[in-house]
Amino acid sequence: MNEEPVVFLMGPTGAGKTATAFALSTLLPIDVISVDAAQIYRGLDIGTAKPSLAERRRLPHQLIDIRGVAESYSAAAFCLDARLAIEASIRRHRLPVLVGGSSFYFRALEQGLPDSPSADPILREELLARAASEGLSALYLELQRRDPERAMRIAPTDPQRIVRALEIAMTLGKVPPVSSTRTSLPYPVIKFALSPRDRGELHQRIAVRFKKMLARGLIDEGIWLYGQSLPATVPALRLVGYRQVGEYLRAKIQYTELVLQGTAATRQLAKRQLTWLRSDPAVEWLDSGGPESAEACAATIQESVKRRRDNPSAGEQVPQ
Repeated sequence: MNEEPVVFLMGPTGAGKTATAFALSTLLPIDVISVDAAQIYRGLDIGTAKPSLAERRRLPHQLIDIRGVAESYSAAAFCLDARLAIEASIRRHRLPVLVGGSSFYFRALEQGLPDSPSADPILREELLARAASEGLSALYLELQRRDPERAMRIAPTDPQRIVRALEIAMTLGKVPPVSSTRTSLPYPVIKFALSPRDRGELHQRIAVRFKKMLARGLIDEGIWLYGQSLPATVPALRLVGYRQVGEYLRAKIQYTELVLQGTAATRQLAKRQLTWLRSDPAVEWLDSGGPESAEACAATIQESVKRRRDNPSAGEQVPQ
């Protein structure tokens, strides 16, 4: 294993990860690698809370704007892209800092992906037909019965991953392991999770941020997205915020309901992200509440990186 560490900067949406990354960049020479399944899409800037172009000129973020909204992007593709970015960063004698909220991508990169059978187009079409006739909830219930551990890691509104998980379980006739260490990341990883200690503060941030997104033009972004005539199975159409905007554009909900539902969906996303993070005992939790939190969190990360570099064999266990 290489001795140079890699930093995972994780946390729920709205926790302050971007601000902390910028604060850390004033303390250490870092390269930011985005771990965000939504920010990969070109044209979806407001609803995915991408750093602005001016911010990205100050501190470039890799793996942002790498796909069109009609394209798919798998965890396997992310792992390949992230590994190449990490290796390039270390060759430049910089610290790779992976920043984002896509917990599945983080875990896939660190632990490796399980062996999976090739796609079965006939079975997939059958499952998609069942989703159309019986409803996606019926498929999700079957996935919970066949593979409850993997079902916990998939949103009930994500047809692509639900269908693929069922396809794997039905093809193999047994539940494959969630992760494999065969392709684990060959670098020591220092993991941090940011979140305000006061859950109410996180909820307030989420509510304020969603209203700001609407004020900045989220609906116009949604008009552009839904004007692309994309198939209903395209992942970009199911992103939190855009999905609710789509309901509003189809006149299924009023504006006030858009605000409420978009905020509620974002809070549910944050809850799922926190659940994932709490399952990892190696994560060090940092309180990102308060106006000076980004600088304080960055200083803690800097000190932890220094300790690891000074004593690379320690493999420190970080507290919850």
